[in-house]
Amino acid sequence: MNKNVLTIATGKPLFVDMAVNLARSFLHWHPASDIKFHLVTDLPDLIPGDVKNKINRIQVTPGELGPAFSAKLHLDKLAPEGQTLFVDSDCLIFEELTPLFSRFEGRAVSVAGSYISHGEWFGDIEDICRQFNVPHIPKFNGGLYYIEKGDKATTVYTEARKLEKAYDEIGFVRLRNSPNDEVIMALAMQLHGQMPLTDDGTIMSDPQACPGGYQIDVISGSRELVNPQLPNPLHQSWYPFEKVSPAIVHFLGYYTQHYPYKREAYRLAKASLNKLNLISEMVALIGIQYPAQLKNSIKDLFRPVYRALFGTRGVKPSDRIV
Repeated sequence: MNKNVLTIATGKPLFVDMAVNLARSFLHWHPASDIKFHLVTDLPDLIPGDVKNKINRIQVTPGELGPAFSAKLHLDKLAPEGQTLFVDSDCLIFEELTPLFSRFEGRAVSVAGSYISHGEWFGDIEDICRQFNVPHIPKFNGGLYYIEKGDKATTVYTEARKLEKAYDEIGFVRLRNSPNDEVIMALAMQLHGQMPLTDDGTIMSDPQACPGGYQIDVISGSRELVNPQLPNPLHQSWYPFEKVSPAIVHFLGYYTQHYPYKREAYRLAKASLNKLNLISEMVALIGIQYPAQLKNSIKDLFRPVYRALFGTRGVKPSDRIV
């Protein structure tokens, strides 16, 4: 079957910028591959020349796919024929993806995850399972979906779009004041017998799941994310791994504003133009990494004083809200 990687960047130039970084990471690891990269966007003019002629652009009109996370509920329509890995635009790829397609092959719709039957995950899961008479639903990071074009995938996504209309009535909790695609797709998959591929830490992870720090080099493929062990207060008890080296790193939330992502985006841009050399590597360190590290150290040093004098600052609205 044809193999495809697909991402969506609509509404804001910010999303196109991230999708371009993702595309460059894909192209870096797939210089002569039969896997095709597809970018769905309503802002095609913002795609730079080093990328636009090497990928397939799928143009949509503004608002066509709906607001916020709703766009991901249309993957059955957007996915080309064959196998498709949808990857969120705020991700970077750290290795060749052919083995991942092999692991997912034969599943109409899938994700990398596990199951949840009780507790809170954008709603009371036990209550939601009871409503729909299911024993559990998949739990996963919605930065990655797998689709094989066909009637079964269409059935699952048609169900998902139906569930979205009843989101609040079902009891799901909104994310950034919008329906969260993850819980909608989880329930739709469960209702139609679609199972997750067991998450073993090698497929996708993110710094939120691994708050103990991360080291990345997208050019060499080196990456390690750490979820510190107890009694470290940063330990994420819901995440079952201590150290992971995933094929895809998801820089969700504000992590695209941190220097590791910005540094690697700069290096990918230079590599795409065959200009990654000693000078550009020094610029990445001196111009991006070192100033950010200094700023963070100063903030950490004076944060207790600032809070004692002025209290805590309010949370800034996300720049990803369309």
